Amino acid sequence: MPTLWNPAAAGVLPLPSGRLVRGRGLRRPLPEGPSPTFGLYLLGHEPPAAPWESRWIRWPDFRLPSDRAAASEALREAWDRAASDRVEVACGGGQGRTGTALACLAILDGVPPADAVAYVRSHYSSRAVETPWQRRYVARFGRIPA
Repeated sequence: MPTLWNPAAAGVLPLPSGRLVRGRGLRRPLPEGPSPTFGLYLLGHEPPAAPWESRWIRWPDFRLPSDRAAASEALREAWDRAASDRVEVACGGGQGRTGTALACLAILDGVPPADAVAYVRSHYSSRAVETPWQRRYVARFGRIPA
């Protein structure tokens, strides 16, 4: 089992269960420290290949995932893997799409949907989840089919 994220490292979101997930913006340099063992990338175009296992969800900037069922499945996989892997969730800037995905992971971890955006804004970034439709997506996440 790999060493998990340092909970004090930049971008690391501690979930209530103790799982740790790193959020980041791909337009910034890779942070110092260990590399992810799994990455979930939320972009409107396919990202470059990563030297670790990864999954891509087509998710245009300021929008919602193109395939919500596939996004839900990928988010569940990321949450499952965060129990034993260094999971990274990233988009271009690391705020809107990444924050939305992190809020969904918080819901999977037991945070009530009505509190998930505030949880991520408090524990990850005050600018997370940028648009009204991203907030609605989070609020309705538990009802999206897996």
